[in-house]
Amino acid sequence: MRLTGWWSRRSNPEKVELYTRWSFHLFALAEVGSIGMGAAVTAPAPWGGWLLLAVAGHAGLGLVVFARALDWALGRRPRPDRLFAGYGLLSAAVAVGALVLDGVGVIDRHAAGPVAAGVTAFTVGALTMGARRVRVMIAVTLGAAGGLGAVAAACRMPLESVVAGTVSAAVLGLAMVFVTAFSAWLLRSMWELDASRELQARLAVAEERLRFGRDLHDVMGRNLSVLALKSELAVQLGRRGQTEAALAQMTEVQELAQESQREVRAVVRGYREADLHTEVEGARGVLAAAGIDCAVRVPAADALPPGVQSALGWVVREAATNVLRHGDARRCWVTLTEEEGAAVLVVEDDGPGRPGASAGDTGRGGGSGLAGLRERLAALDGVLTAGVVDGGRFRVTASVPAGEPAAGATGAVAAGARPAAGGAA
Repeated sequence: MRLTGWWSRRSNPEKVELYTRWSFHLFALAEVGSIGMGAAVTAPAPWGGWLLLAVAGHAGLGLVVFARALDWALGRRPRPDRLFAGYGLLSAAVAVGALVLDGVGVIDRHAAGPVAAGVTAFTVGALTMGARRVRVMIAVTLGAAGGLGAVAAACRMPLESVVAGTVSAAVLGLAMVFVTAFSAWLLRSMWELDASRELQARLAVAEERLRFGRDLHDVMGRNLSVLALKSELAVQLGRRGQTEAALAQMTEVQELAQESQREVRAVVRGYREADLHTEVEGARGVLAAAGIDCAVRVPAADALPPGVQSALGWVVREAATNVLRHGDARRCWVTLTEEEGAAVLVVEDDGPGRPGASAGDTGRGGGSGLAGLRERLAALDGVLTAGVVDGGRFRVTASVPAGEPAAGATGAVAAGARPAAGGAA
């Protein structure tokens, strides 16, 4: 259970990176298991043991090289050129050493060939992660395979063994290059996409702030100018002893100030209220961008009072946030029905919620987001429930009386605290 939660709490780029790194770690096991153990079995003692130790050391250094090369590919550290050089020299020593032992008759080609070709393939797979261009990767791979063939020929290995070893090193090397380069590119693209989404969200917030600033300026700019002018006029009239005229100007100042206060409240109220249709379409777009199919059925939304629409709009917004952050869902359903005089909004997804959660469990905690929604709905005599239902789905249900709410209740919803940003359940 803990392992599942440890995995599900990670973002998609973090999951892909963790999978990629552990895949690279498995390369070391594959190298030791297939090449080192094979040499230990086929080569006579004590040379088989020495080859196994050499391959194990090469695989251990390869773990570090793959990790550092991936960090460079993601832009987290400089390219480890010295580590690349050391790894290349060790690889050349192991491959050439195996061929030389075969040339002097200490071991046969059935032990030397797989060691030389396998070590070369794993080496080019790691080193080419330090290149950006495909043609450089291919050139390094073919060059390493050609060099291996030249050394084998110099050791007077049979021609068919030289050709077989060279081709094997080239094919295995190109396969390793494809796997490692594609994995690094895919992971880099995932992180760039995640960064672009975060930037897009920040730009949306900045745009909203600018729009709010423009609206506030349009409302208050003229009024403040008139207030300053009339206040100065009232002071001048008072100094001249024209008390009645000064009093009339100050009365207008008071009325204009009260009018400005009402206009500012109207602007703020407009930003605090949430339109149900707008929130539903916004949630559908955000979920679709995250690869989540969202089915929407809200036929009776227009018939609801504005206060009820606003409260349910906040429910849709918070529920969609929870789907993105906690559920790891693939499908989501948003439905609005009327039952016994109450508007019932249901937001349901097929995400797993909290590992081990059963039907009736809250599944994703009781964060401040849901607490804020419950307060909003309570002002309208509504209720909110959230938890895992049969089938493992997570469901948020909001029920609000569909009649026109009292003025006090509407004001409480419009002026109530916005659910905490990021305060998802």
